[in-house]
Amino acid sequence: MKTEGILFAGVAGFFLVTDVLYAVWSKDPAGTAALTVSFLMALLVTFFFATNYRRKGLRPEDRGDGKVHERSGPVDFFPPHSAWPVLTAAGSALAALGVVFGLWLFLIGLGVLLMGVFGLVFQYARPQG
Repeated sequence: MKTEGILFAGVAGFFLVTDVLYAVWSKDPAGTAALTVSFLMALLVTFFFATNYRRKGLRPEDRGDGKVHERSGPVDFFPPHSAWPVLTAAGSALAALGVVFGLWLFLIGLGVLLMGVFGLVFQYARPQG
């Protein structure tokens, strides 16, 4: 994760320099806002990679002497079946339609979307008992 962190730190630095120069020369608030958001998103990815590197250390693919068999085994846990992604998609669709048809539909869609997201996040967060 160290290499990826350095790469995205460079991307964030590029967006920061571009953002400052664009803001000074163009006086365009829309482009400045877009470049600022791009900088913040690249900084967020940099933070994620740097935190994982500090927490877990070097991965086998980061080392020169890393072997393929060191990365074998299960990748992660993926839920076998869940209704929450369908509810999240339905909420997103309703919220998008609400932008077109009215605030009332957007608020309903936002409620359904939040239910789906919270369901996904807390699906397996039950106390052990």
